Amino acid sequence: MKAWAVGDTSNGDDEWGEEIKLAEQAVQAINKLKPKPKFFVLCGDLIHGMPGTQWRKDQEQDLKNVLKNTDQDIPLVFVSGNHDIGNTPTRETIDNYCKNWGDDYFSFWVGGVFFLVLNSQLYFDSSKCPELKQAQDVWLNEQLAVAEKQKCKHIIVFQHIPLFLRKPDEDHDYFNLEKSVRQEIMEKFHKAGIKAVFSGHYHRNAGGSYRGLEMVVSSAIGCQLGEDTHGLRVVVVTDEKIVHRYYSLNELSSQGIEKELLDMLAKQN
Repeated sequence: MKAWAVGDTSNGDDEWGEEIKLAEQAVQAINKLKPKPKFFVLCGDLIHGMPGTQWRKDQEQDLKNVLKNTDQDIPLVFVSGNHDIGNTPTRETIDNYCKNWGDDYFSFWVGGVFFLVLNSQLYFDSSKCPELKQAQDVWLNEQLAVAEKQKCKHIIVFQHIPLFLRKPDEDHDYFNLEKSVRQEIMEKFHKAGIKAVFSGHYHRNAGGSYRGLEMVVSSAIGCQLGEDTHGLRVVVVTDEKIVHRYYSLNELSSQGIEKELLDMLAKQN
């Protein structure tokens, strides 16, 4: 099974035209791939304009115009980020996101693998909507109970903000979750048997592990804050393992995915 996880898709408004071109290149690269991806995930910050900014509606429409060219047989999975619902979300900003892009948290199954999409802003700052964080917590516990009964091959999480960037005990900053919140979530995920968490937000590639839980942080289609290239992450899931590679848009467009991953997919089929 193949999936796609990408980071933030946008940068400053003066560079929006370039961001759109990069998003178009990403869609074209995905459409060319063989075998066809099972789905395509955008891991938050779908647009740059924060809630209430004047250019937000235009940016949303621009992105929808690009994404509608995605092969109709490749489902799109949207994850909410801080630019989508605000650094301190409210019921209103989350409702507006849901009207435009779908639920802010949900689950789905593909090929015996259980996927969870979470609203990580509720873990970052839920001070203006504590009841919504509580609702997600209750729902998550219910979902993990279902996964345990169903004996799924793997459980994989998508959320915008990483639990951590490199080390589980690293200090808290803008790009990760507060340490006590992080520890509680990591323990919950470990006990549930979750194998991997895929995030964006950092605009750089990073990652680490906690007791068998892999934290994968992907850079962006658009704005880069480090030395990485504009790109996408390819994720291959087999019965035994989860393997992923980050590709530049140019590399993916011209060469596709490497033989090692293709061989793994062939063995699954």
